Amino acid sequence: MDPRAAQAEDGVYVTLEELTRLQFVARDFSFLPRQPVHSLLSGRHASRIRGRGLDFEELRGYLPGDDPRTIDWKVTARTGSPHVRVYTEERDRPALILVDQRMSMFFGSARSMKSVSAARIAAASAWRVTGAGDRVGAIVFDDQSTAEIKPHRSGATVLRVLHEIVERNRALRADHPAPRNPGMLNEVLDTASRITTHDYLVLIVSDFDGADEETTRLVSRMARNNDVVAIPIVDPASRELPPGGRLVVSDGELQVELDLGKRSSRERLVARAGERLNAVLAWQSERGIPVLPISTDEDEMQQVRRLLGQAARRPR
Repeated sequence: MDPRAAQAEDGVYVTLEELTRLQFVARDFSFLPRQPVHSLLSGRHASRIRGRGLDFEELRGYLPGDDPRTIDWKVTARTGSPHVRVYTEERDRPALILVDQRMSMFFGSARSMKSVSAARIAAASAWRVTGAGDRVGAIVFDDQSTAEIKPHRSGATVLRVLHEIVERNRALRADHPAPRNPGMLNEVLDTASRITTHDYLVLIVSDFDGADEETTRLVSRMARNNDVVAIPIVDPASRELPPGGRLVVSDGELQVELDLGKRSSRERLVARAGERLNAVLAWQSERGIPVLPISTDEDEMQQVRRLLGQAARRPR
């Protein structure tokens, strides 16, 4: 038996079976909450209409400017005040999921490796998109290469995405000979920006290693005509490192071994990780790009539901 298969349940690697099972838990969350006003993503970009009809959303009190044809006369007569029926058009919103499986993701101090948490989030998202009747595609990448799967509306496409994730995930190992490539993040974002011309849902599942000003520019450019959601995968060690042991860190070319017994070394690493996360978190307030940080020390689906619920209730 492949030892990495045995380690799958320990959060070191994922299996195709595990990612396939996520289709059964991906039914009870949505990146598009069914709330016409407070929806997380449906605000400023008009999606292409496929003519699938109208969805009834809610009854509410009449407001100046409402179309009189939407008045529900039965409810109006019963309540004594005018009420209207609110509908939304069903939308075909293709989704593109960017899934980071670089060596920087092969780290975990708690429940799962970052690479595993990213794989789970991406798989559940892909199942959720197809379950809603929309097309899904992906760019799965490591330090050396990318796999691009064009958006289609089928379970077979989701399985192709999962196969690519598993293949790259299981290739990760501590003694991997290939150098790290922080610049791959921007290469993938540039490719995605050419694919997502308009009206896409773009999910970026990554630890954002290598993020810089160009990253912000590329993400902002996509967000002008698409709905972009950043999902930074974070590990508890980025907030507090253990007070002992040694850690090897690299910038993609050079590497150095740090003594975690030195408080100054721990503080520098935590500060650097915090700066990267804070830069991504700032996209939400500065550029209107939703950011859903996922920690490796807790069930990923529970975090998604909690974060989306909070975002959906956020006043606008």
